[in-house]
Amino acid sequence: MDGKIVSNSIATQKIHEQYGGVVPELASRAHMQNIVPVVSEALSSGRRNVGTSGRQNVGTSIVHRLSSISAIAFTQSPGLIGSLLVGAQFAKSMALALNIPLIGVHHMQAHVLANLIPDQKPEFPFLCLTVSGGHTQIVLAHTPMHLEIIGETIDDAAGEAFDKTAKLLGLPYPGGPLMDKYAQLGDPQKFRFAEPQIPELNFSFSGLKTSVLYFLQKQTPAFIEENKNDLCASIQYTIVNILIKKIQKAVKQTGIKRVCIAGGVSANTGLRKALTDVGAQKGWQTFIPPFEYCTDNAAMIAITAHYKHIAGDFVGLDAIPSARG
Repeated sequence: MDGKIVSNSIATQKIHEQYGGVVPELASRAHMQNIVPVVSEALSSGRRNVGTSGRQNVGTSIVHRLSSISAIAFTQSPGLIGSLLVGAQFAKSMALALNIPLIGVHHMQAHVLANLIPDQKPEFPFLCLTVSGGHTQIVLAHTPMHLEIIGETIDDAAGEAFDKTAKLLGLPYPGGPLMDKYAQLGDPQKFRFAEPQIPELNFSFSGLKTSVLYFLQKQTPAFIEENKNDLCASIQYTIVNILIKKIQKAVKQTGIKRVCIAGGVSANTGLRKALTDVGAQKGWQTFIPPFEYCTDNAAMIAITAHYKHIAGDFVGLDAIPSARG
């Protein structure tokens, strides 16, 4: 509604924890089970947030809420194909039933544009360090519809590096948030790990994972447990340092001093503090989304759909989801 988020409902999937990672089949089944209740809750909470006058019975209330929708959006790519298919088919059915436009959204574009949700938002152009479990990119945002990738990982993503090194430490899935928690209690300078020297603005994290693996293989389980906080702090420091060095390089190359972060790893307290600190030192304008807009969420899809709606960028009922962007 006028670029304002009035509802952001989420259903978590804890079932994956026992498997140490996301199981695609279980994820798609959970999507099918949760999509109707979550959409219903989103409509209900949205109605409460914008306010209503008078009393309505349940049937009238549902009709009223549905009739107020001017378009419906879904994540078209990238992601787990089973989950994407559930969302796409549901969105298509609603668009057809309500005779409203359908909008396909690219997941990574949505992460970047999540920075446009808060009242204090960056002016264009701006740089965005987008860091998630599957992607690590530096994006030059010219306009909401024109995003240019100027740097990206050549192998693993930063989020994957967090989770996999956390697993090497014996931390349960998802390990990234736990590593962040323990890192706040440790010494980031206690241990040194490899920082791959990749040219230009691209990233690499496979060498770091190997460095951590070889180091831990030489240690006893007791040593790892006793030094857990310092190990987490040192690994996190290394990953964050790689990211911050690249965004500094991007600012120098482009001359743009409006810098944002986005993606699930942007919830990491070490990264948030590092960006704030370097921004203050360098005279940048830094923008960090609230935690609720960092991890995968409906609000970032909605804000992207808002700008696509303005641009008249719609898709047909033949739109096909894709696991890859």
